[in-house]
Amino acid sequence: MAKAELMDYDKALELFEPVLGFEVHVELNTKTKMFCGCANEFGSGANTNTCPTCLGLPGGLPQVNRQAIESSIRLGLALGCEIAETSRFARKNYFYPDTAKNFQTSQYDEPIAFNGQLTIELESGRQVTVDIERAHMEDDAGKLTHMGGAAGRIQGADYSLVDYNRGGVPLVEIVTQMIEGAEADAPEIGKTYVAAIREIVKALGVSNARMEEGNVRCDANVSLRPRGSNILGTRTETKNVNSLRSVERAVRYEIQRQAALLTAGGTITQETRHWHEDTGVTSAGRPKSDADDYRYFPEPDLVPVAPSRAWVEELRATLPEPPAARRKRLQADWGFVNLEFQDVVNSDLLDVMEATIAAGAPAQAARKWWTGEIARLANAAGVTAESLVTPAQVAALIALITDGTLTDRLARQVLEGVIAGEGTPSEVVASRGLAVVSDDGPLIAAIDEALASQPDVLAKIRDGKVQAAGAVIGAVMKAMRGQADAARVRELVLERAGSAPVEQAPAEPAE
Repeated sequence: MAKAELMDYDKALELFEPVLGFEVHVELNTKTKMFCGCANEFGSGANTNTCPTCLGLPGGLPQVNRQAIESSIRLGLALGCEIAETSRFARKNYFYPDTAKNFQTSQYDEPIAFNGQLTIELESGRQVTVDIERAHMEDDAGKLTHMGGAAGRIQGADYSLVDYNRGGVPLVEIVTQMIEGAEADAPEIGKTYVAAIREIVKALGVSNARMEEGNVRCDANVSLRPRGSNILGTRTETKNVNSLRSVERAVRYEIQRQAALLTAGGTITQETRHWHEDTGVTSAGRPKSDADDYRYFPEPDLVPVAPSRAWVEELRATLPEPPAARRKRLQADWGFVNLEFQDVVNSDLLDVMEATIAAGAPAQAARKWWTGEIARLANAAGVTAESLVTPAQVAALIALITDGTLTDRLARQVLEGVIAGEGTPSEVVASRGLAVVSDDGPLIAAIDEALASQPDVLAKIRDGKVQAAGAVIGAVMKAMRGQADAARVRELVLERAGSAPVEQAPAEPAE
């Protein structure tokens, strides 16, 4: 898809002030759907998790999922929201082919949580407080798959397939107040805010928080206000952006696109827009409806939700340590500099790192293996690092390196065996015979053979050119199949070559 005319980002900021707003949809990880007993599972066969209720068939009556209510209250509390003494569901009426009921069961003027606040910290250290208008409960739509078109889009598709498995899955939609004063940080604010929401729901355990599976999705609202004006511009809403990088890119793109259009004398249409990850552009969706267009009215088949104050306080007591406070504590405990710690955070490895260190591994060694070899293998396989190996297994592997049983090179082979399901690190070492040779006898035999086959190298070592020992060390390591401690081999090479350092006696003082 061709890009629209774009204005240079810095030039756009000279002329306009970006005004933002975000709606983050969080899929709850309840066992069943919001209003029926169908399984809430990702990856099931198409249209297998459905029933008359979530398909909107005659006679199907909804029943509220208590666990979804509890998760919604805990999320509202974690966002600093007030919890409503009474809230109710409403029908949001619109026709989409992926919404079997022809309406969404949502909350309109009486949400479960409201008036919250979340402070985020940007990479520069700037802190931005985002005011949260509301967090309300609703059910999700199904999923459309467009066949025959380019890049899976409806444009040019021959036909579409609908899977209603996701229809009726419980959602919490978190809606911010208008965010002003973002300035050049607008794209980063979007990315950091969504990352903070994802961290919170993951810490609470109320969502799997996998953006690639649609557990957390962001609608990014962007408008531009001319410098010196008090009049807000017309906003666009880029829908269902499902990665942090894409949120950042979509906000930046919309600022540049809108600025170019306004400067050329055009107008902004209030509409939804689609983000295209492959080309890095947005495209027009549909005209953005206002609340009146949805013809909200109270859901007649559901009673209001009225959580007791005692229950709300019980749930407040279950809240975990706030993610931002936890990050600061862990960085201090582990002694990481900012760059090291950010590497762990950006790789989404905080939880597995904490568990690995709790299992006895030194912090730096845990970081080295999780962000190094394990991350490399995970990227190659197209999976997450924690799906390959457990923190306990990594800690056990590091312990074998620390006690001298393994070198790093051997440990990589052991790791491959663990991932292949051959057992614990110790079991893989035993079955593959990968332990470092600790007996000097075989090492000395290999060293003597290597020295005998390289007399020129031996002569150089005896002449004091100890760097020449590298050729012998390499030959010995090869003969031992890497199962030797290189430092010990070097020690023995110099000793066998007669070039081991000799301690000098202290000089006699001058008379």
